[in-house]
Amino acid sequence: MLFFAPEIVMTDEEFRLLQNFVNQYCGLHFTEDSRYLLEKRLGKRVQHLNLKNFKDYYYFLRYNQSKDQELNEVVNVLTTNETYFFREEFQLRTFREEILPELRSKKEAEGNKKLRIWSAGCSTGEEPYTVAMLLLDIPAFRDWQIDIIGTDISQRVLQIARKGVYGSSSFRCTEPAILRRFFSEVEGGKFRINDEVRNLVTISHLNLFDIPRVAILGSMDVIFCRNVIIYFDATGKKRVIENFYQRLRPEGFLLLGHSESLMNITNAFVLRHFRHDMVYQRPPTVTELKEVEG
Repeated sequence: MLFFAPEIVMTDEEFRLLQNFVNQYCGLHFTEDSRYLLEKRLGKRVQHLNLKNFKDYYYFLRYNQSKDQELNEVVNVLTTNETYFFREEFQLRTFREEILPELRSKKEAEGNKKLRIWSAGCSTGEEPYTVAMLLLDIPAFRDWQIDIIGTDISQRVLQIARKGVYGSSSFRCTEPAILRRFFSEVEGGKFRINDEVRNLVTISHLNLFDIPRVAILGSMDVIFCRNVIIYFDATGKKRVIENFYQRLRPEGFLLLGHSESLMNITNAFVLRHFRHDMVYQRPPTVTELKEVEG
């Protein structure tokens, strides 16, 4: 006969403590409606650590010498990481057919052949690798220095991204020709991404709320952050978007998910209307505007 430990009930005080702690650490926002999810997922961690209640768990997260390791576990159990290659086709067509040519033209006029792209919240890596494959398919970029940086707060998904081995669910929008060109089949019916793609991508651990570490990334031409800020409250969204603004070069592009917008968050970006999609862009600086007008 199997015996299961009784579920631990989260009190109102414990919910407030953990709700605020998680929100301040990584921006995830849990309302009263999502309290059950917080209780169930963190309850497993309380039992795993043989703690009596959620308050003991809160103090563990704040003061225990193993708190950093446990915070990684918190992120792993609370985050959703559903993604696949070539997600949101219309936006990727805009990126490939309109944004990249515009960036290339501007940079070549400046004698600059460097392109930096950040996939913020890259999950298991399909997004930054998709961007790399798109660029490898454009002959005009073959002699460019291209840096694609994929970051995520979850160590679990980053391990998958670094291995670069994927199952069938990751290829629901991948054409067979792309699969043959950029992947090699391995055992178990899975596919490993080729080194040609991997060499363009750096995978790193990063909390978007860690402002000093975000600043280390330097300036970007394009930032992808799709289906990430939907999990933040208004304050968290403003904080992250402000960081993106600071990291983007003037006239750089911010690509959000189709269910996300900057309405009621900031008016610092311009919404550009392209043929296939709408994309946010950081405006040029005052100096650049004067040069154009002059």
